[in-house]
Amino acid sequence: MKVALIGNGAISQFVQAALQKSDVALAAMILRPARLGSVDVSDVAVVASVDDLPGDITHVIDCAGHAGLRAHGPPALASGRDVVTVSIGALADEGLRSELEEAARAGGSRLHLASGAIGGLDALRAARAGDLGIVRYVGRKPPEGWKGSRAEDVLDLSTPLTHPQIHFMGNARDAALAYPKNANVAAAVALAGVGFERTEVELVADPGTDTNVHEIHAQGDFGSFTFIISGRTLPDNPRSSALAAMSVVASIVDASQPIGS
Repeated sequence: MKVALIGNGAISQFVQAALQKSDVALAAMILRPARLGSVDVSDVAVVASVDDLPGDITHVIDCAGHAGLRAHGPPALASGRDVVTVSIGALADEGLRSELEEAARAGGSRLHLASGAIGGLDALRAARAGDLGIVRYVGRKPPEGWKGSRAEDVLDLSTPLTHPQIHFMGNARDAALAYPKNANVAAAVALAGVGFERTEVELVADPGTDTNVHEIHAQGDFGSFTFIISGRTLPDNPRSSALAAMSVVASIVDASQPIGS
């Protein structure tokens, strides 16, 4: 198994460090043309497109967000290589999702969705075999974690908040499209459960938390469950989830093993 990473940001660098301790070989990186000269790694090809990858690459790992998946996901899948991504919110765009599906079918490959910053998705997948009536996702971040997002159209984040404030209520598709850098978890919950339209989403600016808190509430034939995780960010990037980066590593390692977990 030889992998190529898309991007060289905080998540990519975490994955690179983890792969050095595994049996999986990092053989290439795909970067924007302007960044090609910024990385010099021994025995690693640095290229600008899937077409320029070495022929022995078996998996392409998206660590560059929605734009990276959009640009390189379809050609990688069409070339017969599996792709791993945490940019799950990008699949709220039906056009891109169709393009990825068609490319995977053409290449006989598969797009693997890393679990990202949330857990409990295995329970949701199992529960949808019966009637899964209600799925609600609540995402809480400190107010500063929402700066630069659509939350600023609703809240004044330049002044301290005194109590939690909901700045989005709707379905997972609208959340993922409106908050492309903040709602990958909502999309992951939707795909594991009842879909984008039926998954209820609340996004909250909460001055009472210093971590990113993700909650899943589900009810159906199986019974009910609530899953809550308080996630830390990567030290090198306060906007990137540590667990999301770890889930990419787990997906890669799992794919390299004869028995999957």
